[in-house]
Amino acid sequence: MSSVLDRRPQLTEAAQEAMTLQRKRRVPIPLRLVIALATLIGVGTGLLLLPSMTTQPITLMDALFTATSASAVTGLTVLSTSTIFTRLGQWVILFLMQFGGLGFVVVTVLTVRLLGRRVSLVDRLAVSSSLGLASPRAILDVLGRTVAFMLAVEGIGTLILWIHWRLSGTVAAADALFYALFHSVAAFCNAGFDLFSGLPQYPEGLPTDAITLLTLGWLVILGGLGIPVYMEFLNRRAKGSGERRRRLSLQTRMALWSALVLVLIGWVGLLIGEYRQEGVLANLPLGERLLRTWFQSASARTAGFASLSDFASLHEASRLLLICLMFIGSGPASMGGGITTGTFSVLVAAVWSLARGHDTVRAGQRAVAMTTVWRAVTVLLISLAVVVISTWLLLLTQKLSFSPALFEVVSAFSTTGLTLGVTDTLNTFGRLVVIAMMFWGRLGAITIMILLVKRTGRDSLVDYPVETVLVG
Repeated sequence: MSSVLDRRPQLTEAAQEAMTLQRKRRVPIPLRLVIALATLIGVGTGLLLLPSMTTQPITLMDALFTATSASAVTGLTVLSTSTIFTRLGQWVILFLMQFGGLGFVVVTVLTVRLLGRRVSLVDRLAVSSSLGLASPRAILDVLGRTVAFMLAVEGIGTLILWIHWRLSGTVAAADALFYALFHSVAAFCNAGFDLFSGLPQYPEGLPTDAITLLTLGWLVILGGLGIPVYMEFLNRRAKGSGERRRRLSLQTRMALWSALVLVLIGWVGLLIGEYRQEGVLANLPLGERLLRTWFQSASARTAGFASLSDFASLHEASRLLLICLMFIGSGPASMGGGITTGTFSVLVAAVWSLARGHDTVRAGQRAVAMTTVWRAVTVLLISLAVVVISTWLLLLTQKLSFSPALFEVVSAFSTTGLTLGVTDTLNTFGRLVVIAMMFWGRLGAITIMILLVKRTGRDSLVDYPVETVLVG
């Protein structure tokens, strides 16, 4: 009798552990991602409200907007980062950018691994969903190599900027290291925060010398390629020369080619649009025009740094070009947002294949699965709907014309951070709309769509008669 009683607490504890695990598995993966991002924003908001974080008292809305922008690696600001926030507050913003950029799920699982705890299949699936990887197999090795690579790139960028800014006298020697670290993280994580705008000694904001723009520009480009691209190159290097001779995957080739083509299109388009007599680049020599437009093209696809002195005076043609670049965004599972270059590339391949009369979507001597095509179409339609509705809300509630309102919404949606100077003029409702867009843009249309739409297997049991519908 006593032995039976002794077993009861053990059985009860085991049952409670099983019930806890079962409840954990019931929580949808997208919901866990939403909760993780919301938690990061909440913690950041609370920290930024502390008196030691700012040089003057700020409101809850100001802290919430800044924390959301940093956690979603956007860069839109309603307060001057260089003057309103103390060095401690700037450190908080830096850590929010780093956690939001590296991926809150990646950091969480990596931390669990470093603590020696067992990572469950549920956690591996969550990371796989967040990164857009096809399989959760060997996810911990992928995470470890990716984080190490990202930190190494940020470290190299920090070293270059620190040496350059200290030797050139751009930044005071005491501040050069922190400035270099802050902007290296902001560039690689595709966040548009900077510590130059608002200070009287930097009337044009971000320094526009060649070393600064080239360093930040390449950090932006590398951060926007995406984790799958990093891992394929790292794995090929680890497996030896035989693996290097194999052809790159379609995913990697699409990411590299789309990044190259979009940067070139933005570069040439901005150069043409602002080369006019009244353009913002009219008074600059040719070399500087080429450098600034290249940097702005690279930055426009989700980084948000402005290399043009009078950004709000851009021609309407340049604004339209930047809106398109921002809407497309960076690579899948990268530091940036937008519909991603993967979605854009699949849609272009689908249109090209249909125009040539193919019955399958072809790209790079490969066929793209129709499920992928439909996913790309879904992302595009959902993203367009969200952008249109948010722009309508801003036009309805703010004193804005169409171009600045659309520009602001797309900048928030793509987590870019570029603005035509209207962010700090928005009222509370307008700021809430932009906050919602930044939150949406960081999670992605697919994640929130899966969260809102409960998948069932009922449709697969029913076949409906096929009818023809005229289009075009």
